[in-house]
Amino acid sequence: MISFVASNPRIFQMTDDIKKQFENAEPIERAAPLLLRRDTAPAQPYPVKALGKLLSSAAYAIMDIVQCPDAIAAQSVLGAAALAVQAHIDVIHPATKDRRPPSLFLITVAASGERKSAADKIALDPVRLKEAELHDRHPDEMRAYNDERALYDREREKIMKGTGTKAEKKMELAALGPAPVPPLTPVLVVNEPTLEGLHKLMAHGQPSLGLFNDEGGGFIGGHAMADDARLRTAAGLSDLWDGKPVKRTRGGDGVTVLRGRRLATHLMAQPGIAEGLLADPLLVQQGLTSRLLVAAPASIAGTRMQRAPKPGTEAALKRYRDVLLRLLNRQQRRASPSDPALDPLPISLSANAVDLWISFADECERELGSDGRLEPVRGFGNKLPEHALRMAAVLELVDNPAASEVSAGTFDRAVTLARYYAGEALRLFEHSAATFELQRAERLLKWLHEVWGKPQVGLSHIYQNGPNSIRTAALARQAIGILEDHRWVVALADGAKIDEKRHREAWEIIPKP
Repeated sequence: MISFVASNPRIFQMTDDIKKQFENAEPIERAAPLLLRRDTAPAQPYPVKALGKLLSSAAYAIMDIVQCPDAIAAQSVLGAAALAVQAHIDVIHPATKDRRPPSLFLITVAASGERKSAADKIALDPVRLKEAELHDRHPDEMRAYNDERALYDREREKIMKGTGTKAEKKMELAALGPAPVPPLTPVLVVNEPTLEGLHKLMAHGQPSLGLFNDEGGGFIGGHAMADDARLRTAAGLSDLWDGKPVKRTRGGDGVTVLRGRRLATHLMAQPGIAEGLLADPLLVQQGLTSRLLVAAPASIAGTRMQRAPKPGTEAALKRYRDVLLRLLNRQQRRASPSDPALDPLPISLSANAVDLWISFADECERELGSDGRLEPVRGFGNKLPEHALRMAAVLELVDNPAASEVSAGTFDRAVTLARYYAGEALRLFEHSAATFELQRAERLLKWLHEVWGKPQVGLSHIYQNGPNSIRTAALARQAIGILEDHRWVVALADGAKIDEKRHREAWEIIPKP
């Protein structure tokens, strides 16, 4: 072959001509890559004034000191207020006449650096003060309990070993009374509990708890929401929101039914982490997401110049701390001295507030129909009138701790808040409803550009070295296929040699524009 080519100078001429054609060829023009999904619509301002004088003043004060977005401050004070209120009242549903807890489940979505932790720390200050007081008292309460229990056990043993008849011993035991009850665990707020851990705490701890975490990824990505526990946790949290008794069945402990327990929740999470909760079709179908009040404010980074606090900021925070502490210190109505189950007072809507509730509930129902505004978030929209009802109860008791009914003015403010959360649900639905397949493709694209860094990639590179969520050939083909459809990669028909190894399935990576 070599001698043939050497003896045919025309072939050399042909190869030179072909080489020149390639050298002079115009670069291949490709259409620009497509966005994997549209950007989220811009956030709307949080209606802070609708929180009422006390909570809105506290939210504005936090915004002044911390310089955080409005919804971060507002969600923080509303979550703390729900925890302070939920032990004391049940709100009467205007249509069904049954009692509903005023517990709220809040989710705040904001990127790192938006000062979520600083805002939440100030908002939860009265809760931390109350929790510290419980901790300080607990050692003395435990000592007193141990002494009382020792005396009780001694008396009971004396009765059991006595010479009386069975009937006489029964009478003496009845006169002795029930065994002393140990003091409750001095915890009001938990950060990353499993459902089982939460139930165990409720069995021995305070009947009104808060699940608060300014780094909510620890809970969303933790053991409680792992694949094998996700649905169970979601169902358990939904039951607590509904006010249902906690039912625990364990081989060693038997069956335990805990009534009168309450949980308020406020999780703050970064967008990508929150998406794993809000977009999970399993949780949407189960119903947990319809119980969440979600806010994702716009960033104000770049505008937070140093300045002195405004006049009145400290006074507003002091009033807020004082009111919430009084609610937290208020004597809780319990089932009995030996049973910490809450027995809250009922609070109903005033006659005018009932009219407003009916009007709002009918408005929501109309918007749930086909092509209605709330149709894309139908599960949430179905619960929107109850969300308004719960928020109204919280706002009323904060503004008027002695209230026996929710005024029309307070319910009107709750409707303003409910409409805001409906707007947020609709705005975030389009963004978060992307399938898990699309989310995996986004992670792969980020890895290709920021980690892999080579012009070509083989299939095995993706599932062996790529994102943790793409560790099988099937998932890798699915994710790279989505990127190919959106023109971020181009399939190489003949494969490619990458790192001295031939890859039959390979793609050229289109750089970022």
